[in-house]
Order: sequence, then C-alpha cells, then structure tokens
Amino acid sequence: MPQPEGQYERAIMEEFNKLLAIAREARSKGLDPELSPEPGLAYDVADLVEGMVGPPGVAKRIRELSDRMEKDELAFRIAEEIALGRFGDLGGSRGMAEQAIRTALAILTEGVTAAPVQGISGVKIKENPDGSSYMAIYYAGPIRSAGGTDQALTVVIGDVVRKLLGLSRYAATEAEAKRFVEEIRLYEREVARFQYNVSDAMIIKAVMNLPVEINGVPTDPVEVSFFRDLPRVETNRLRGGALLVLNDGIIGRAKKVLKVVEKLGLEGWDWLEELASEAASGGEGIFDEVIAGRPVFSLPDRPGGFRLRYGRSRNTGLAAVGIHPATMVLLKGFLAVGTQLKLEVPGKGGVAMPVDGIEPPVVRLSDGSVVRVEDEAQARTLLGRVEKVLFLGDLLVSYGDFLYNNKELLPSGYVEEWWAQEVEQAIEERFGGDLEHASEAADLRPDRLASFIKKPLRARPNADEALKLSKALSVPLHPRWTYFWHLIGPDDVLALREWASRAFALGLLRGPAEPGVKALLEKLCVPHRLEGDHIVVEGDDALILMACLGLLNKRKIDLGALRALLSGLEAVKALSGLEVRNKAPIFLGARMGRPEKARGREMKPPVHVLFPVGLSGGPKRDLVEASAREVIEIELANRKCPKCGLETYRPVCPRCKVKTEPIWSCPRCGRELKEGLTCPNCKAKAVPFKKKPVELKEMLKKACESLGLTSPPDVVKGVKGLINEEKIAEPLEKGILRALHGLTVFRDGTIRFDATNAPLTHFKPSEVGTPVEVLRELGYTEDINGQPLEDPEQVCELKPQDVVLPREAGDFLVRVAKFLDDLLVRFYGLEPYYRAEKPEDLIGHLIIGLAPHTSVGIVGRIIGFTDARVCYAHPVWHSAKRRDCDGDEDSISLALDTFLNFSKAYLPVRPGGMMDAPIFIMPLVNAREVQRQAQEVDVAWCYPLEFYEKTWEKAPARDLEGSITVLKDLLAERGRCEGLGFTIPTSNVRSGVLETAYKKLKTMKEKLSGQMGLADLIEAVDAREVAARVLTTHFIRDIVGNLRAFATQALRCSKCNKRFRRVPLSGRCDACGGKLVLTVHKGSVEKYLALAEELVRRYELPGYLAQRLELIREEIEALFGRGSKQASLSEFI
Repeated sequence: MPQPEGQYERAIMEEFNKLLAIAREARSKGLDPELSPEPGLAYDVADLVEGMVGPPGVAKRIRELSDRMEKDELAFRIAEEIALGRFGDLGGSRGMAEQAIRTALAILTEGVTAAPVQGISGVKIKENPDGSSYMAIYYAGPIRSAGGTDQALTVVIGDVVRKLLGLSRYAATEAEAKRFVEEIRLYEREVARFQYNVSDAMIIKAVMNLPVEINGVPTDPVEVSFFRDLPRVETNRLRGGALLVLNDGIIGRAKKVLKVVEKLGLEGWDWLEELASEAASGGEGIFDEVIAGRPVFSLPDRPGGFRLRYGRSRNTGLAAVGIHPATMVLLKGFLAVGTQLKLEVPGKGGVAMPVDGIEPPVVRLSDGSVVRVEDEAQARTLLGRVEKVLFLGDLLVSYGDFLYNNKELLPSGYVEEWWAQEVEQAIEERFGGDLEHASEAADLRPDRLASFIKKPLRARPNADEALKLSKALSVPLHPRWTYFWHLIGPDDVLALREWASRAFALGLLRGPAEPGVKALLEKLCVPHRLEGDHIVVEGDDALILMACLGLLNKRKIDLGALRALLSGLEAVKALSGLEVRNKAPIFLGARMGRPEKARGREMKPPVHVLFPVGLSGGPKRDLVEASAREVIEIELANRKCPKCGLETYRPVCPRCKVKTEPIWSCPRCGRELKEGLTCPNCKAKAVPFKKKPVELKEMLKKACESLGLTSPPDVVKGVKGLINEEKIAEPLEKGILRALHGLTVFRDGTIRFDATNAPLTHFKPSEVGTPVEVLRELGYTEDINGQPLEDPEQVCELKPQDVVLPREAGDFLVRVAKFLDDLLVRFYGLEPYYRAEKPEDLIGHLIIGLAPHTSVGIVGRIIGFTDARVCYAHPVWHSAKRRDCDGDEDSISLALDTFLNFSKAYLPVRPGGMMDAPIFIMPLVNAREVQRQAQEVDVAWCYPLEFYEKTWEKAPARDLEGSITVLKDLLAERGRCEGLGFTIPTSNVRSGVLETAYKKLKTMKEKLSGQMGLADLIEAVDAREVAARVLTTHFIRDIVGNLRAFATQALRCSKCNKRFRRVPLSGRCDACGGKLVLTVHKGSVEKYLALAEELVRRYELPGYLAQRLELIREEIEALFGRGSKQASLSEFI
C-alpha cells in the first residue's frame, strides 16, 4: 500500500482503515459468506488491471511504462508484450491472445468496468476457407460498458496480436456480412436502437475489411430468419455484444479509431477513412425523438433561444452546463438543478446548473411590457404575468467540453470578459498602459475603470459610461448595452430610427404603439412598457437606443447606402459611429432529457433480504407469511463442513467457524458428483445446490431471538429464488433489521442511494449547510484567496474526494447508519459505530460511489448536504467512477455497509453480474489516472482575448491547447489537484428550481399540457412542430408497438408468474394451477390515442397524421370492438 501524500489523504486513509478493522472483526465471526471483507483494495490503475484480469506481474510493468506513455499506447504495448511471452506461456496462441486483449481493454477502461472480464466472452483460433488460421473475438452484452471507442480498439489490438502470433487475416464471406446487416436491423426493431444509424453498405464494407472476426455469444431470445446456420456463426440468435462493437464501435467511432491507428502508425486500417465521414453524420439528432411531457426549450438557430456562452462556473464543466436561475423559474419549473438537457454541441447533453453570472432572460408580460429579468426573485414575482419568453438567456458551456469532444469552436457572442480585455488592450496601445490617463480621457474615476477590467461580471458601466468608453478608447459598445441588432434588417433600423426621432422627449422615448415598432423592440429585447396607446423606453435603454440609431450625433445619412447593407448591425454601426458587436451569433437547440434523481434504490419488487421463499410468500414474497407453513421447499446451497461434517446451506459452519465446501450433485436424481461432471444417468450437469425442506418458522424465531426481538416485523420480503451460482443466501437477521429500519437491499447485499452527478470545484459553507468550525476540522482552513476561513460566505476549493449529498440522501443514510449500528450490536456483538441521529452527524464519514457499468467503488467523504437533487462532487471523483455529468446517475452507500454486507457470492451468475458491484474499492484517487474528460476540464480564471477571436474563425478547440489552462496542465505544474479556477461566478449553487415540474405532474395529460404550454410560451419554439414531433416520434410509435405487442404477447400466471407463449390445454398454469392473465392490455395499447388526436386537432397538424391516427383507431376497434369491454381469457377457452 503506497503512503498517502498529504494530510487530506492521510485523514481519508485513517478513517478507511478504521472501518476496515471493524469489518474484519465482524466478518471473522463466521456469519457471512467469507471470513473477511470481500471488496479487493486497489490504489492505482495498475492494481485494478492486475487484480481484475491479470496476468501476474503486469501491474509493475504498467507503472514502469505509464510515466512515458499515454493510455492508448500503453495498452497496445502491454498487449504486444503479453503476446510475445514476457509474462510467460498463458495457454498457447489462443490463451495469449485472449489475455492480451482483456488486459489491454482493462487499461483502456482504467480497470473500472466489467467489460474486460464479462464483455469479452473469449477468443478462438479458427480457419478461413483457404485453410489459414485467423483470430475471432467473441463479445457479450457487458462490452457496452467499455464505450464505443474502446470497444473498437479491442479489434485493432486483436489485429496487432494476431500478427505477432503469425495468424492470417479473417476472410469474411458475403453471407457473414449480410448476417450482420440482418442482425443489426432485427436488433433495432426488437431490442433497442443503437447510438449511430449506419447504412447496410457501411456494415458490409466494415465486415469485409475486418482483419479479426467480430463474433459473439447469443444475448437476446430473437432469431434471424434468413442467414441461419452459417458454418462460422455458432448461433442463430442475436449477438448483442458483437453488434455493438461493429455498429457503435468500428463504424460509429471510425474517426476516433482512425486517429489512434494513425498516431500509433498501424497499417491495414486505411479503409476506415471511407467510413469515418459517413459515420460522423449518422448520429442521432436531439430532435429525432421528442418525448411527450419533456419540453423543447429551444429549436436550433432560432432567435430567442439559448445563446452560446463560453466559460466555466464552479458548478459546471465535465458536460454540465450553466443556466440562469431566472430562466429555470420562467420555464415553469421544468428545468431544475440536475435536469438533463439534450444539446446539439459540444456533446450529446449535460445537466443544468444554476449560474447567475451570465446573461438573464427577457420576457414580454401580459400588459405588453418587455422586461429583462435580472434575478430569480424577480422571475418568481413576474411568473404569473409572463406572456412570452423572448430570450432564454445564456447557456454556459466550458471550453474543456469542446476540447474533449474535439469540436470546432462556434462564434462567441460579445460578452463582458471579451470587452474587458479589449479595453485593457486599448489602454495599453493608446495610453501606454496608463490607467489614470485613460480614465481621464473617458471622464471616469480610475478605480471605476479598473473595476470594469478586473471584475467585468460584477462591475458593469451604465449607459453614459459605456458610450464614453466606446468613444474615448475606440472599443466596442459594452455587451450590456448591445441589443440583438443582427436579427433585424437595415430597413427595420431606419423605421425604428424614424419612430425614435419623433418619440424623444425629456430623456425618454415615448411614441405611438405601432405594431411594427413594438415587434422590432421585442426582437431586439429592448426593455419598454406600454402606456395607453404609447410605447415608452426610458433611462439607460433610451439613451443607448438613441445613440445606436444615430440620433445623438450629426452624421450625414446616405439612405441608399444604408439599405444596401447586409444587416441591421451594420446599419447601426454606420448610423452611430460606434463599434457594435454581434450579441448572439449562435442560438443553441435544447430539449429536456431525464429528470434529476435522488432516491434510495430498490429492486423490483423491493427486497429486505436475499433469502428465497419460492411461491410460499405470496405476491410480496413475505417470509413471515411463508412461515405460517410448517415446512417450505426452496433451493439453497448444499454444503458440508470439512471439520465436523455438518451439512448446511451456510458458507461458514455455524459450529466450527470454518468455510464449508459445496456438495455437487445431479439436479434431477440427486446423485453426488464431482464439480464439472455430468450425471451418467440424467445427463445433467452437477450443481452445488438442491431443493430442500426448510422450517422457516423456526429459523425466523431463532433469528429474532439472536437479535433480541420477540417477533419479526409484520413483513420481511425475501426473493422468489436466488440467482447466484451456488444459491448462497443472506442471513435472515440482516433482512429482519432492514425491515425494522424501512430499508431494502440490492442484489449484492448493499443498500444504495441513487443521485444525479453534478460537478463542483468550489463551494461556500452556507451552500452545504456545514458550520465553518466543522469544515476547519476537515481541512478547510483557507478560502480561495488564502484568507482564514471564518465566514460562511467565503468561497473554498473543494477537495477531490469530498462530496455534497442531496438532503434526501442524508435522511436515508441516517437510517442506514442506524441499521448498521444495530447490525454491529445485535448480530455481530460489537460496539455501534455511527451513532447518527441527523444527517449532520454523518459529516466526515466515508461513502462508496459506484457507477452502474463498473466494478470499482470510489471512496468519498461527506462534507455537507444540498437541497438540490444531485450529488455534488469534484470532476476528478466523478471521472474516477468513469462518469461525467451529462445526466448520469450513480449510487452511493456507506463504506461500512459495503465492507460488512457486500459479497461476491450473492452476485448473479449471468453475463453482466459483475457490473454495478464493488468488486474492488479505490480508497485514494490519483487525479493523473482519471479519464481524459476530467483532465481536460478548464481551470483558468479567464479565457484569453485570442480565444474569443479564434471562435470567429471556427478554429478547432485543440488549436487553443496551451492557451487555456486545463486540469492536466495544473497537475503537471503542481503535482496535486489544487489551485483550480473558474471564469464565471455564481452567487449560490442552491438557487433556481430544485425539483423539476415533470416529476410533480402525475399523469401524461398533465405533462403534455405543460410541455405544449411551454412551447406556446417560448419565442424560440414552434409549438406546431413540437406537436408533430411528439406525435411521430413518441405517440404513434408507442401505439403501433403496443398493438404489435398485444398481438404477440405472452401469458402470465397470476400466482407464480410463470410465462407461457400459448395457452395450455388445461387453461391454467401447469406449474401451480394458477389463473393465467394477459401481459398486455387494451388500456396500454390505446392510452395515448386520445391525446394524439387532441394534438392533431389543437395544432391543425398535416392531414396525413390525422389519417394515420384514424387508421390506427380502426385497427384497434377491429381488434377490441367499438366501445366493447375487453374479453377475459377464459371466454376463449
């Protein structure tokens, strides 16, 4: 174990080791499947790789090479060394190839996902038609967890390895290529859609050029119809893993794969170039699917939508984007902290975070007034009077997100940070950097001018100051006083000028309320109000409007030349003599994705204990109900103590406290066999479990007595049957205690809480609800300016493994802590540990964060709680889980719960069973080893002037590397993850809407009404287009799909849940005699039909949509009858 570097790391390790010691003492009592805590410990990627897939000794070699090699190159080098025998003979060519590919994939995925173990089913050496040998890689469903690029790179690695082993290229046949086409199309229809839509021609081209065969095990119970029984394809069922690797990996990520191939100088992959350009345009657009009830906030390039704003606040980055809190309120609460936004650029989406340092929204009220809504409080006051949202405000996107996604920069609107640097440059060029001389020329106090430059987002000039600065320094007009001039034409500007020339009076503009003028002012987002039949623009807005329209100077106007200009912006420059920039060259499209989440995880149905009850517990699988019977028969492990000979289902002998050994037997005749053998009579494979009679009442009684209880809770829910390989059950005592505390268990024995990921690099004590004194004890002694931490409003830099949990998680974890204390005292006979009564008692305690597709838990430390439904943590911590903040949700659990209750013995035996399980725990996070996405989070305090200029050239984000500090630069300079900056301030990360309205609306009718109400409210959304999208991409698909499902449905036993494709002759369940019921009902088929028809009527959608719905209704009525009651199954028997 490496020694912790600093005081912070030592504090985490001290607490971690304390928990581990408690768990070891508890486990040593022999009451669990193993005598010690089961998660493996890993301190770096090298540990994880060797611990997960091997081979022995590879960790040392990875550490030797990692300092001088990037991850991709390292993976290929290790694969080559394995293939060349550096780590010994690992089972001939096949064994060496399989080990090389698994280990390389583990390096690519940082050893965190289950893909290297369960995503690669195996490697085979097979024969081409000409008799030459080639390599085939067999994939399974869990390969999905690796991500498209890494999936594809396993094939490239396979190519490198097969060359070293002297194997030929794979020679695909035309039938094998067409089999992939059939499978991919069938998978899209019957199972799920892929990330990329690829053509048949691309699939065939890719398969015919592959140097290594992509094959796979069957993953779905759907068979192909045409290309069946191919000699080199062992199954007729869908091979989901192989399809993912080909479609979303090799083809979908062709551009990224080609980049790696070229960087490493690999040959034979030139054909990827032909796929790359077509695949790049084949991704799904954000409006290809609009879900009913989830609003569209802004259509692409639609004036009034979200303006692209570059920058990072302390709660954005790692895909999370910033939204003004006032905008959240004005959007009727649909957009809340942590709500996922589906976006066009730079990635596929991101969670919404409140940032009030950016441009706010502009609205028109019911009285005709146009108001710039400066803050959340004003938004809440005006909400009931808003008639139209004319401008949604800024959408803050970090440079780091463009860098990670390798995107071209889009033109930046003119913003305060850009203006401030141009002012500073002008002072340097015109006044030799003399601030006093410059301020004298602009008729401003020096300190006032300095504040504009140093704090451009907090100190903004008024209209008079902005005009003085623009004229004296020859700099553009300040962004605050720049309107959306580019959205109107030169004739519009002249019409507005003519009106303003007549309307000027006593420092304001008051003129006739002409519809054309009103519309222009709204498009420009100029604040104004109506007084009777007059429009009134007053104050600074009146002054700026007069100046921009050339009414404050005596310039001669050439009307012909003005009308010949390309835009209103050019006309304003000509009229005013001022430099006026484009305020919003880019408006981004955005729609709602997943709502934010913060709630305890439950299995379906909820379970208190992983103990089987069969059919005896009724629909609830209630052990108390089942115990009413004298004896129940259930499948349990069949084991024997090697010391005393006791036969038991327990993994540890209750008498001797030694590990019991499995008794392998035939599942049919019960004959004892050796492991791996097949019964000579029944031809059935030996299993380590059997059905046995159990006196559950007596077991429950003893369990309660051992816990000091007189009786069990009213309900203790078990499982119908165990899904782990040896049918190992949890101790009943744990389930009884969970039921007492109102908690349920996950399939691995732990108790989880799920929350949406959100980034946080800096915080105020007031935002996390933790007293300054407590934070000082946790190591937060200074704020970001180096001042002693004394005030709850000071800003502190968050430490890499500290987390701020949702308030709901705090209440939940208090119950978990009480359960664990009860468990320690009543079950293990030890002292309680947490003694928690309220969430604040858990501050400083450790949790384990785990992403669903991974097998490595990351240790975090609780430092506070938030009212938002998100888990705030450092980008490094989220990235260590191999996650970002684009809407992902991960689980957290108390560290002691994982150490005490997690067991590999409980995990499902099926592929993917290792996913979402803490097979390993990483106590300390090495920031240098996290994903590139986190390494490229920008941490500068400002973006340079060059950046804003480059955006107008649409330069690739990579061209700015070195100009803007990102995390990896900071790590290289300081060696530690500290000193991070941010460019845009926000006053409170708890501001805005804290729970989306989507979750509060219960019915689809209410949600759809809210969605369409917003579409009518937002200027940047066409409600008719949204209605058509909802209809075509959701309602019609759903109705037709459910109609098909009804016609092909299975039947279900209402008692034991056994499924039948056809009705048995008896008309009842052949297993238990229970009643058979339908699995798809009339209500689910037609549930959206009335809503769909209402959309067509209300928004006068095209006739073909109305006709299609009419045909669907006729089909439904033909199936069920017009207005008739659905027949029961018995009527057909």
